[in-house]
Amino acid sequence: MADEALFQFLHNEVIQYIYKSTEHGEMENGRCITKLENMGFRVGLGLIERFTKDTARFKDELDVMKFICKDFWTSVFKKQIDNLRTNHQGIYVLQDNKFRLLTQLSAGKQYLEHAPKYLAFTCGLVRGGLSNLGVKSIVTAEVSVMPACKFQVMIQKM
Repeated sequence: MADEALFQFLHNEVIQYIYKSTEHGEMENGRCITKLENMGFRVGLGLIERFTKDTARFKDELDVMKFICKDFWTSVFKKQIDNLRTNHQGIYVLQDNKFRLLTQLSAGKQYLEHAPKYLAFTCGLVRGGLSNLGVKSIVTAEVSVMPACKFQVMIQKM
C-alpha cells in the first residue's frame, strides 16, 4: 500500500515539475506530454528487462500482449488489465476500468481535459516494454469517463 502511494505521489510530482518548468501554450503542452512519454519509455525498457529475465521466449505478439496485461501491469499497478481486445491485425485495446493514476482526480468528467498528461507516462511505459521485447508500436490512451481508460497499441510491422 505504501509503495503504491509513493508511486502515485512521484508520478504527480513529475507531471507538476515538467509542466511548471515549461511555458504554457498548445505547443508546450505537446512537448510536456512527449517528455512524459519518453520518460515512461525509458522506464518501460528497464522494467521489462527485469521482469522477463527468468521468462521463456514469447511465441508471438499476442503472448507478449498477454504478458503486458497480466504480469507487467500487475507489477506496476497492482492489478491486471480488465479487458484485452484485438482485431488480429496488429491493433490491441487494453482497458483498465479503474486506472490507478486517474482515481485520485475525479470519477466524472470534471478533469477530463487533464487526463492526457496523467496517461502519457504509462503510454511510454507500455511502448518501452514492448520495444525491449522486439515489438515496435504506437501507444495512445483515451478516456471517456474517469477513472476508466483504454490504451490502444498499434503494432508497427517491420
